[in-house]
Amino acid sequence: MVVPAVLDGQSVRLEPLREDHLPALAKVAFDSSIWRWTIAQYMSSEEDLRLWIEQALEQAAIGKALPWVTWSKADQCIVGSTRYMDIDARHYTLEIGWTWVAPPYQRSGLNVEAKYLQFQHAFEVMGARRVSLKTHHENFKSQRAIEALGATKEGVFRNHMIMPDDSSRHSVWYSVIREEWPVVKAKLEARMEKYREQGASARQ
Repeated sequence: MVVPAVLDGQSVRLEPLREDHLPALAKVAFDSSIWRWTIAQYMSSEEDLRLWIEQALEQAAIGKALPWVTWSKADQCIVGSTRYMDIDARHYTLEIGWTWVAPPYQRSGLNVEAKYLQFQHAFEVMGARRVSLKTHHENFKSQRAIEALGATKEGVFRNHMIMPDDSSRHSVWYSVIREEWPVVKAKLEARMEKYREQGASARQ
């Protein structure tokens, strides 16, 4: 079920994460706003980032994750990362998580296309029956973004995680299931087309 793959779109390319991506990631990873709502709030050095990459690759090696770097095709540079995680080959489920994009590339349409590619690969290539996403209960920006993807809010896991400052994180869960994918796909394609039209207008 878990085979590393390059996911290539019009404006973004997801390339399987490698250790040698560290220098490029380090150029864009240390804005504190990226990690504000994650359990990696400490991310501030190349050593922190190296450990983060190593943990992702360890999960990939046992078939539980598929991490990528996110490329901007227009600027030909790495602008973030995302991954499949908690992959369950028995039940054909997985989670999309650890998604982050450098601030200059947020709200640019790149993440919408990246999520489209991830959903498409999960449902149409891997045969997934459920793709989930979760976020911090106070990360309202992330909640709005996930809902805009077309995912259904399922509920909240209270006291789900302990944050680095020892506060409790309640995780808000969303999902898209196989039966919903055709409708979600059409909506995402419409959103991507709007971003392309806006980009074309800006260049005129």
